[in-house]
Amino acid sequence: MDSIEYKCPNCNADLKFDPDTQKLTCEFCGSAFTVEEIKRLCAAAENSIPPSVAAAQEEFHEHTNLYHCKSCGAEIMADDQQTATFCYYCHNPVILSGKMAGSYKPSKIIGFKISRDKAEDAFKGWLGKRFFVPNSFKSQQQLEKMTGLYVPFWLADCNMEVDYQAEGRQSRSWTSGDYRYTETKVYRLLRGGNVVMNGIPADGESKIEDALMEAIEPYDYSDLKTFSMSYLSGFFADKYDVDKSEVFPRIRQRAQEACHSVIADSVNGYTVSSPNEQIRFIGTNWHYMLLPVWFMSYNYKGKVYEFAMNGQTGKVAGTPPLSKGKLALFSGAIGLAITIIGTLIGGALA
Repeated sequence: MDSIEYKCPNCNADLKFDPDTQKLTCEFCGSAFTVEEIKRLCAAAENSIPPSVAAAQEEFHEHTNLYHCKSCGAEIMADDQQTATFCYYCHNPVILSGKMAGSYKPSKIIGFKISRDKAEDAFKGWLGKRFFVPNSFKSQQQLEKMTGLYVPFWLADCNMEVDYQAEGRQSRSWTSGDYRYTETKVYRLLRGGNVVMNGIPADGESKIEDALMEAIEPYDYSDLKTFSMSYLSGFFADKYDVDKSEVFPRIRQRAQEACHSVIADSVNGYTVSSPNEQIRFIGTNWHYMLLPVWFMSYNYKGKVYEFAMNGQTGKVAGTPPLSKGKLALFSGAIGLAITIIGTLIGGALA
């Protein structure tokens, strides 16, 4: 007899029955559900892949190549017309390792809106006031390493139950005759119900800094299209290596912060004390998609620096390398100038 496994509605990890609480709990994200809740949440789950989805996954498998970098371990996917020659993370050669599994097929994609020429101009502009970067970082050879990359993203729609209690005070003061009066009203603040936060993103690529991807947000999701292999033509795409259960803590934190902001706005105008806020995630819907990024990495003295540009909006972010030689020359010139000025002033006062 086959055993039945229940998955967490939030992060998709396995649920286990806890005899103490009589609930199904997730050891990964800490969610807990009653048996009745799980029955209801899982009632709509599909037990098989529809034929249309299976056909789309098979097409994806047939027309997507997977390349592997033996140096850093990156796995790069591209359409069958694209030949990958180097790894855009460490710039070492990559080798074709086979076809891409259909289960990695994204559901949605935003195509590139920014051309390579515009991306290069934006990079040059970004470097414009950064005088102490190495000359090699500004070179045409380095610029040619900029890659149009579709980065895997998880988008989560979080359904949360909110229970908030606090004490709120409102005071007013006025003067009448020789007396100063203060009136204070004390309220019991209650907020509760369901809050749904849609489209909370987290990238599914471990080799790109999460902070870098967050820095080039937001994307305009009104441009989302049903995934088609034609979007990959001439570009590379990453295979996700961070699954839903691993990105959920980031999703949860961002959802909680947004939910807390909504509650704070609702009690604005009160002096709040003794707040008790409970936010419980009761279900998360996931969307796997590819989002466009112009990406460049640069290895300088053993440290990798990354530059990224939102391929839809043009927003840029990154940390440029610092040339210690240029900085030393600049510091020396400043020191020399100060010495000369000091000598001239001293001579004038003599």
